[in-house]
Amino acid sequence: MKPIRHLVIVLGDQLNQDSAAFDGFDPRVDAVWMAEVAEESVKVWSVKARIAMFVAAMRHFRDALTARGWRVLYREMAQAEAQSFVEALRASLAQHRPGKVIMVKAGEWQVDQDLRAVCAKKSVELEVREDRHFLCSEEEFEAHTKGRKQLRMEFFYREMRQRTGVLMKQGQPVGGKWNYDAENRGSFGSSGPDLLKPKPKRFAPDAVTRKVIEMVNERFAKHPGALEDFDWPVTPEQADEALADFIEHRLPEFGKYQDAMWTNEPWLYHSRLSAAMNLKLLDPRKVIAAAEQAFHHGKAPLEAVEGFIRQILGWREYVRGVYWKFMPSYVERNAMSAYEPLPDFFWTGKTEMACLRDTIQQTLRYGYAHHIQRLMITGLYCLLLGVDPRRVHEWYLAVYVDAIEWVELPNTLGMSQYADGGVMASKPYIASGKYVQRMSNYCGGCRFKPDKSTGADACPFTTLYWDYLLRHLPLLNKNPRMGMQVKNALRLSEAQRVAIHEQAESIRRQANV
Repeated sequence: MKPIRHLVIVLGDQLNQDSAAFDGFDPRVDAVWMAEVAEESVKVWSVKARIAMFVAAMRHFRDALTARGWRVLYREMAQAEAQSFVEALRASLAQHRPGKVIMVKAGEWQVDQDLRAVCAKKSVELEVREDRHFLCSEEEFEAHTKGRKQLRMEFFYREMRQRTGVLMKQGQPVGGKWNYDAENRGSFGSSGPDLLKPKPKRFAPDAVTRKVIEMVNERFAKHPGALEDFDWPVTPEQADEALADFIEHRLPEFGKYQDAMWTNEPWLYHSRLSAAMNLKLLDPRKVIAAAEQAFHHGKAPLEAVEGFIRQILGWREYVRGVYWKFMPSYVERNAMSAYEPLPDFFWTGKTEMACLRDTIQQTLRYGYAHHIQRLMITGLYCLLLGVDPRRVHEWYLAVYVDAIEWVELPNTLGMSQYADGGVMASKPYIASGKYVQRMSNYCGGCRFKPDKSTGADACPFTTLYWDYLLRHLPLLNKNPRMGMQVKNALRLSEAQRVAIHEQAESIRRQANV
């Protein structure tokens, strides 16, 4: 067997063939290293769809590299093999003794540290390259933050628009406004979404994916979720098809209805592209360009295109910058002193609350929920209940097919749970059951009443909303964006406060039974 000059590590979320790790790759003397390890599926109790997504995409990527004539050292998941990346890489380094190991930076701080430590212990040179999949490097993000007392995504987003020229004309934003968020908060009303619109393109599992599904069902039988509906894009070609399908059929109405929810309608007008982008099967530049072109060709309105591009060019790049700037201590933050356990029904969906039942059951079935379901249903409930933010983070990382720690952790711990004290968001995103009623049809099929905070039929969201305000009044009173909500809480009588507190405590006890 020929000696290996460079061993190129490819992790499960680094499946782009134009990766910087492959610069200078010589198939005559270099090799690619990939490993499926059980540790990644059990360190957080991953749903079956998430496990299958990663493994199926990895095996297709391996096959594509092999077809190019590249040597791929690939470890499939088996009982006899290493259970962790550390063990797998240590064994490969001992066996093959490469001259150098090359990789782009991992998407998780601990994995990055572990791989560096293994190479150092084995005295193998490690070269970690910048991940050019992203449009903003860590150094560029650090330059953006320099001298700022507070970080805000909006200002970062404007800089990214100016630097890239996306939706810009002669140095000004197209349409005269940077942000069309106010136009993108529509609900469906009583009529509901247009169910005649084509559903997102499905990708029937091929032989490779079917084998993965069989393995996951057998090896991870006790894990939550199911794979009967698994139809995610797991190759770059499929990701391209999914992008074209979204641009043509759902982008035009994505903006207006991106915050809306509807029972048994998981996809609505959303793209389903985040998993493909986060595994790097799909370049964000291609996604942004396709959306921008749709606007210039008159196929989608500006508010829809801007709102969609902001999620990628703005939020996606911003959360990565926040993650690497503040890790490893970021995961320990708990600004609201929340220590309740995660309710058991988050793993089953068995709850009387219709909004939570629909969102959680959908999540377990597909490994997916759109951003408002995550922020204002499951996330809001955990925030109001007072769940330990690290437990919330672990659940989100476990249940979504698009969850990589660099993107999931800041969105969950910062944006959703306000546990970072305002790094990601300028205020806690809190609301009562009336918000859920306005943005969905969930309340129509629920026994709880969103306008009631106490009593047998009071909505737990509404009870917990007022309880949250009352419990955190001293802190929230210092936040200028919380002024109106704080004033409303202060108007409550002592009797109302006592009744709300008692009912909130009852909800917590029942949630943890």
